[in-house]
Amino acid sequence: MLPTPVKFTLVAGASEGSSPLNAFDQALLAAGAGNVNLIRVSSILPPNTEFATQIILPPGALVPTAYGKLISHVPGTKIAAAVAVGIPKEGFGVIMEYSGYTSGEEAGKIILGMVEEAFYNRKLKMDQYLVKSVEHCVVKIGAVFAGVILWY
Repeated sequence: MLPTPVKFTLVAGASEGSSPLNAFDQALLAAGAGNVNLIRVSSILPPNTEFATQIILPPGALVPTAYGKLISHVPGTKIAAAVAVGIPKEGFGVIMEYSGYTSGEEAGKIILGMVEEAFYNRKLKMDQYLVKSVEHCVVKIGAVFAGVILWY
């Protein structure tokens, strides 16, 4: 059985690169998640998980992360990624991820609606809401990344 994370943080970054993978790698570095191995998870925040403004991750660690990303090769294109966490007074929370060809502000509005719908579908009442978004105007090959990092 895997341990349940006890803390979380929201990160986001954007970058250019000489290839799509290099652009994504540099966006991860900009977000502070570039020297670990992300394990993509779905969208539930464990109960009693505490928010941390920053989590120091050991290089090479296996890190559960809910994230949105987008890579574009079209110069002048605006791309964005966002993550949000809805937290009730008691119980588990909900994480949502989004990426698209939009502004960071618009991504933030879209993701709020996604979290509200997720809470409605679960018959939960949101007590706290956190969001982090990033946007980037592509020069040659650009990438955006936003994630909720879960940690022990």
